This record gives sequence, structure tokens and C-alpha cells, in this order.
Amino acid sequence: MGNLCGKPSKENDPFSQPGRTVGSAPPPQSNSRASVPKIDSQGQKLGSSSGRATNDARSAAARAAEERAKANQPKGKLGRDLAKERAQTRTGTLENISQDERKRREADKTSQTINYN
Repeated sequence: MGNLCGKPSKENDPFSQPGRTVGSAPPPQSNSRASVPKIDSQGQKLGSSSGRATNDARSAAARAAEERAKANQPKGKLGRDLAKERAQTRTGTLENISQDERKRREADKTSQTINYN
């Protein structure tokens, strides 16, 4: 949006500077990043005085993950059944449903045979 009531500034006017031809290269721009020196070190985490702190943090994270895994182990018969269902793949689930359906059909045939005679 522009300023409706103000005067145009001479600094930001794109037509105040001389132009260039279509095929020429753009004017060189100052790159503020070129003056920043590159640093090759990785630095340190806050509060650490040596690389040993990162190993401590890594081992603490590993210990916490092991504790969470122990806490999430199934408890009792229902927990074991639920863990078994969660571990089952889609193919295994479909196979179990298919076996149940076959058993139901066999039971229906048997009951029809008994009722017929």
C-alpha cells in the first residue's frame, strides 16, 4: 500500500537511479554475510565445560527410554492379550477372521445336518 497524502521519498524511488540495458548483469550488491568469518568448531551446549556432558545427556536419555519401556510392558492377562493383538499384522488379523468364519460355517452345516435327520 502506498502513502496517499505524503510526498514520495527520493531514496526509495526506483527511477531516481540510472537504468541499465536488458542484457546486462545486475549491479553488484553488498553481501553482509561475506564479512562474517566462518567458524569451524561445533561449539558447546550451555552449562557444559567439556564433551563429557553430551555423553551424560545421551546416557540419561537412554536410561529414561528404558524406564518408559519397562513401564509400558503389559500387565496381567488382558495386557498380554492386548499386546499380542497390537503386534499382529493386517494379514494375521484377516487370517484369524477367516478361520472364525470357516468354523462358524462348519457349525451351521453340522446343526443343519442334525436338524434334517
